[in-house]
Amino acid sequence: MAANSLVGKKVLLVDDDTDILTAMSVAFNETGAEVMTATDGNKAVEVATQTPPDLVVLDMMLPKRSGFLVLEKIKPHRKAGSKPLVIMITGNPGKRHQAYAETLGVERYMNKPIRMERLVKEAEVLLLGAPQEP
Repeated sequence: MAANSLVGKKVLLVDDDTDILTAMSVAFNETGAEVMTATDGNKAVEVATQTPPDLVVLDMMLPKRSGFLVLEKIKPHRKAGSKPLVIMITGNPGKRHQAYAETLGVERYMNKPIRMERLVKEAEVLLLGAPQEP
């Protein structure tokens, strides 16, 4: 992770597990990104609407509104590459969910547990075009 690599970027982190949310917040704060958080789907939509982020790291299973329903609201064009960019994270290893997420325009789909270094690297690749390491 490069210190200050994401200065000037807004990142919305959405997860109902406060331990995961805290770990992601620490990791993204180290990049210099402006970090916003939400612990349920309705709050995620509210935050994304009021302060449009460059990137959303979105848990699939959320209270009040699923990650899929959040995605439908915050990414209306449903095309990969359209703002906001989205990394969906989930504990569900099923390929059907991944396929559906991709039809809704997610850029990356990652299974939990996720190493924070890998998550931040994916964010840097998406936001900065940083080269991917093998």
